[in-house]
Amino acid sequence: MDMKQEEISTLHDLYADKTQLMKQVSDAASELPVSVVMPMLYKEIKNEALENIITHLNKCTYLKEVIIPLAANNEEEFIHVKKFFSKLTIPKLIIWCNGPKVTNLLTQLKNQGLDLINFSGKGRDIWIALGIASIESYGIVLHDADIQSYDESIPTKLLYPLLEPELDFKFNKGYYARVSYDKTAMYGRVFRLFLHPLLRSLVDVLNNEPDFIRFLRAFRYPISGEFALTSDLARDLDIPSGWGVEIGVMAEIYRNIASKRVCQTDLGFYEHKHQEIGDSTKGLVKMSGDIFKSLLRVLIEEDHIEVTRSFLLSLRVLYHKNAQSCIKKYHADAQFNGIAYDRHLEESMVEQFSNELMTAGNNYTLEPVYTRLPDWLRTMSAKRKIREELLEIVTEENK
Repeated sequence: MDMKQEEISTLHDLYADKTQLMKQVSDAASELPVSVVMPMLYKEIKNEALENIITHLNKCTYLKEVIIPLAANNEEEFIHVKKFFSKLTIPKLIIWCNGPKVTNLLTQLKNQGLDLINFSGKGRDIWIALGIASIESYGIVLHDADIQSYDESIPTKLLYPLLEPELDFKFNKGYYARVSYDKTAMYGRVFRLFLHPLLRSLVDVLNNEPDFIRFLRAFRYPISGEFALTSDLARDLDIPSGWGVEIGVMAEIYRNIASKRVCQTDLGFYEHKHQEIGDSTKGLVKMSGDIFKSLLRVLIEEDHIEVTRSFLLSLRVLYHKNAQSCIKKYHADAQFNGIAYDRHLEESMVEQFSNELMTAGNNYTLEPVYTRLPDWLRTMSAKRKIREELLEIVTEENK
C-alpha cells in the first residue's frame, strides 16, 4: 500500500467505499450514459471467467449497454455467443466484427480511400465497438473477457473519475497487482520483464527521456487492457490493430489531451488467463514484438529518433542489463511475500524478449510504416452516418 503520486493523478484504493462509488456513478449515469466494451474471441466462451463477469455486470444497473465485439468464424458461433449472453440482463449488443454484413459495410469505405478490410485483430474489433458506443454514451469502459477476479467495482472505479464533476478527467487507466493468491505466483511478465526495463533502456540509449517515455513511465501498468474514456476522445483515436493496441491508445491519449485530464486507478488484485510464452508468431513473445514496433513508431513520429542496427544492438545490451536488475528485485519481493518465483524461467523469458527486440526492430526498419486504423472523425467525414449504419446492422443481428 502506498500513497505515491506520479506525474499523472493516481487514485489509490485506500479506503474506497465501493457501495458509495456505485451510487455516485449510478446517479451521474442517469444524465451521462455509460457503456462497457468487452472484446472477445469465440474460443473465450469456454473460459470460466465469463460466467462470473456476467454475474457482476448484472449488478451494474447504471450501464446503458454492454457491447461485445466478437471475432467468430461462422454464424453458428455468433448465434452460440448470443445465446450464452442471454444471461446478461443489462442491454447488450453482440457485434460479429468479421461477419458478412459488417464486412460489406466497411468495404464500401474503400471508395473513399479507407481500406479497413485488411485490418484484423483486437484493435479493429475495439475500433468498431467504440464507433457504436460513442453514438450515445458519454463514458466508455473497455476491459477483457478473461478476468477471473472480476467484480462490479472494476467498471465502477474506471468510470468514477470521468463522471464525478469535481474531478473532470477524460481518460482513466486501470492498474493492479498481477499476483495470484491461490497459486502464490507473480504474473504480468510482459510489463515486468519487457516494457518496464525497455523504457529505462530507451532513456539510457537516447541519453534523455522523451516526453512520451516519461508519460508512459508515469503509469503503474501502461499496457493494461482496462481503461475508461469519454466518447469525444473515443472518436479521435487512431489505433493499431494488433497486440500494440494498448501502446497505440496511450500514444493517442498523450497527443490529444492534457495530462491533467488523465488519471490511473487502483483496481486491486487481478487474475486472468495467462498467455503461453510463444514465439515471434504467437503468445507473449509476439506481444512484446508488437508493443516494441508500436513504441518505435510513436518515438519516430514524436521525437524523430533514428532506428539503426547500432541503435538496436545498444538497446538490446542495455535492456538485458536492466531486465536482469528487475529480476533480482522481483526475486527479493517474491521471497519476502512467500511467492513461488522461478528465476530460471524469468531469465529464459528475458532472453526470448531480447531476441524478439532485435527481430521486431529489424522488421520495423524494413517496413517502417506501421498502419493504424483511422479515427472515427475521419471515417465519419468519408461516410457521415457510418456509425448509425453499423448500429442498425448490429441491432438487427441481435434480434
